[in-house]
Amino acid sequence: MPSDRIVAVGFLTQGDLKLLGQGFDRLFPVTDDATFDDLLKQLEGITGVPTNEDASKAAGK
Repeated sequence: MPSDRIVAVGFLTQGDLKLLGQGFDRLFPVTDDATFDDLLKQLEGITGVPTNEDASKAAGK
């Protein structure tokens, strides 16, 4: 079994990467599209992070 296991997956902005420094040696950029919308909604539901829809409802929009 290889010792090079995946230990984390995350969605980071370019600003996040600058703050974290040079520690990341493998990045897989994704385009800004709806490909991950369903996954993000599911993750937000699990973590309790408010979605854009929740924020709009709270603002009365």
